[in-house]
Amino acid sequence: MQTKNKVVSAAEWDIARKALLVKEKELTRLRDQIARERQALPWEAVTKTYSFDGPEGRETLSDLFDGRSQLLVVHFMLGPGWQEGCKGCSFNADSIDGVLPHLYNHDVNLVVVSRAPLEEIARFKKRMGWKFKWVSSYNSDFNYDYKVSFKPEELNNGGVYYNYRLEKNAGEEQPGVSAFYKDENGDIFHTYSTYARGMETLTNTFNYLDIAPKGRNEGDHIMGWVRLHDMYEEQPAVTGNGNCCH
Repeated sequence: MQTKNKVVSAAEWDIARKALLVKEKELTRLRDQIARERQALPWEAVTKTYSFDGPEGRETLSDLFDGRSQLLVVHFMLGPGWQEGCKGCSFNADSIDGVLPHLYNHDVNLVVVSRAPLEEIARFKKRMGWKFKWVSSYNSDFNYDYKVSFKPEELNNGGVYYNYRLEKNAGEEQPGVSAFYKDENGDIFHTYSTYARGMETLTNTFNYLDIAPKGRNEGDHIMGWVRLHDMYEEQPAVTGNGNCCH
């Protein structure tokens, strides 16, 4: 990307930076307001019993809270039979392990869920070197109910309901994050879900790139430069197809 930025004096730079700072502060206040509105959303009771295959055996959604009252579920695009996970989901997952101690000590558990069988998940997880808990919803309706997996008949029927709208070009697996709360009686509530670019704030690399001189430097292909983190030397980042779906 060719830069065309003006080179100015320190005094001029300070004026320009302060002008941008006004907008950044507006964004910060808006982000705080949206967070408050998000936490004030109505809740949806979870009445179905969901089960997952995990490293310790079969677990319910209630078990995934692991003694905490809040649960974040990262919907990771890894379908049955896939050789590797979605690049975009993997890019996000690289940000997870470091935040876990902070979440755990703030009454929040985080679990990654995919529809691939557990042995396929374990193989890819080992390759990537991740430590977070990752379970399989292969024998469950969970992914379908939370609108991140779609059956062939849905895909061939004019589109699917994803990211709160009809999507005509969605693949069988899509990314997202869902939040749940469990009260003292053990009742579980779905409090929030976000999909697609709604997950960007959870990806630390984006936040760093957005303050770098060239930003994300993506050209016309969103995330076309992203690779699995063990593939960068083998496949240098080039402009390419940004799709992370199989």
